[in-house]
Amino acid sequence: MTKHITFAVLALFLFSPLANAGKAEIYSATFGGAINGYDPVAYFTQGKPVKGKSAHKLKYKGASWRFASAKNLQAFKQNPKKYAPQYGGYCAYAVSQGYTASTDPDAWSIVNGKLYLNYSKGVRNKWNKNRSSYIRQANANWPKVLN
Repeated sequence: MTKHITFAVLALFLFSPLANAGKAEIYSATFGGAINGYDPVAYFTQGKPVKGKSAHKLKYKGASWRFASAKNLQAFKQNPKKYAPQYGGYCAYAVSQGYTASTDPDAWSIVNGKLYLNYSKGVRNKWNKNRSSYIRQANANWPKVLN
């Protein structure tokens, strides 16, 4: 009986949100740097995702960012809050629902001058149907979802 209780307590701890507290990273560098190595400035200036180059990189908020050009790197240096995606680069829809998810560089939108990334184009389509509400929900959830 004690063995079963110990296992149950251990399982509860391992699978609870507290077990992962502090493990999620802002601007996760899992796949080649922040936002998977894409240039955040290009979304604003070129209207599309553009892969950054290792020759133009910068450390910001603990992650390595890449840029397509020296000009984009400089723009980001001057105003990173303007160009960095919302919610640490995680899927904006997921954050609105209370969790984090990775993103697809092609699933993005700029709303009121801010960059939002989504898990997929399908999720982005759902996100776009009620963006204002999802943004309010995500703002309320961020950064609590990291815990």
